Amino acid sequence: MNNLLLAIADVSKIATDDYVGFTFFVGCMAMMAASAFFFLSMNSFDRKWRTSILVSGLITFIAAVHYWYMRDYWAAHAESPTFFRYVDWVLTVPLMCVEFYLILKVAGAKKSLMWRLIFLSVVMLVTGYLGEAVYRDQAQIWGLISGIAYFVIVYDIWLGQAKKLAIQAGGSILKAHKTLCWFVLVGWAIYPIGYMAGTPGWYDGIFGGLAMDVIYNIGDAVNKIGFGLVVYAAAVASTSPAEA
Repeated sequence: MNNLLLAIADVSKIATDDYVGFTFFVGCMAMMAASAFFFLSMNSFDRKWRTSILVSGLITFIAAVHYWYMRDYWAAHAESPTFFRYVDWVLTVPLMCVEFYLILKVAGAKKSLMWRLIFLSVVMLVTGYLGEAVYRDQAQIWGLISGIAYFVIVYDIWLGQAKKLAIQAGGSILKAHKTLCWFVLVGWAIYPIGYMAGTPGWYDGIFGGLAMDVIYNIGDAVNKIGFGLVVYAAAVASTSPAEA
């Protein structure tokens, strides 16, 4: 009860022009709602889709918990909760990569594909954290390494083995895979923009005036919930009424 009262007190302190605090609060509520939706819908599908829906719910649930802490941190310190954000990402982004493997299993995807995508996503995030929070004077170097890992992921899903498996599967699997690829290519591009806005170097003249946390919060909501909805739509398309 005391924690609930403290949370309500924190919300009441959000100023009308505190757009960062507002996006933390809305992001937390949106992720919670998405988690409930995914978890409660799991039994509506045949077994081959339940793990994918479960992972979608886990992604948004983990994000909701971290957004709760990040919202409180922002309310208390008015500083970007970089550490909490990267802890969230290092858990949720690899799970988003797992979604590619899960939907492509029907076409014979091997675990080596999953582990490759997970490894690249961890490299992308760890080097991003080093540039944003630890070695800020070398932010451009660490950002370059992070960017290379990101573009290898993009290559794998757009042109590499994952693409070939999606074509082989066809139908709703191919459609879902293509949509998820667009999320990675376009949606995930929000993160490097936020990185550039929050780190020193030649980026400053281009992105220095942007609110980094607002960019990240909008990107998280669109990407994590959107990822899950794409998987959900594929499950609906692939599950017949008789099998549900």
